[in-house]
Amino acid sequence: MGIGVYDEKGAAYAEHSARNPWNDLYDRPTILALAGDVAGKRVLDVGCAAGHLTGALTQRGASVVGVDSSSVLLSIARSKWPAEFVWADLAEPLDFPDGSFDVVTASLVLHYLPDWSTPLASLHRVLRPGGVLVMSVHHPCEDWRWFDLPNYFSTELVTDEWVVAGERMVVQYYHRPLSSVFASLREAGFVVHDMVEPMPLPECEQVDPRTYESLTTKPRFLYFKAVAG
Repeated sequence: MGIGVYDEKGAAYAEHSARNPWNDLYDRPTILALAGDVAGKRVLDVGCAAGHLTGALTQRGASVVGVDSSSVLLSIARSKWPAEFVWADLAEPLDFPDGSFDVVTASLVLHYLPDWSTPLASLHRVLRPGGVLVMSVHHPCEDWRWFDLPNYFSTELVTDEWVVAGERMVVQYYHRPLSSVFASLREAGFVVHDMVEPMPLPECEQVDPRTYESLTTKPRFLYFKAVAG
């Protein structure tokens, strides 16, 4: 599925994700806003990568466990942030007790998985009743347009190419229609509290005008706040 590229180019990606406006001025601020006041709460940050979101959550007073399937990125995260970091494959059941977290954050990770039944069931199980899942995924309308997919309503593997620290980085992930996202959350026992198509932070206009124009005029990422029933 292309996830191994995060081991191959882990150091470059860690630096890239710390500073580029897509992550720093768009994705992380939105996840943090939807998570709300996390002081004193226990948070599971799935797909934590190099731990930039994990670090921001700890700075807001949360007790955070970060999980990822990249050993390289986890090593970088452990060197930077005062949190617990654990290797885990989200396609397999998570090894945490029932109801052990108040909040789960899942920033730009679930679209790497072809099937959401096991990961969402795991996330629902480890949340206490009334706990919150905050997640971001690629916007299905943008993926459908960008990859010129013949059928918006199918779940389909796509291949994308990024430039990270001047190097070509090829990644694969899954397009799925919006109806499938809602259905998967509902089947796992979640109730969607909010769905957000955010704007970047205002300073993005000065930092990177081209990115600001893109993020304020096109559907890029899509965000959900869902409550565990």
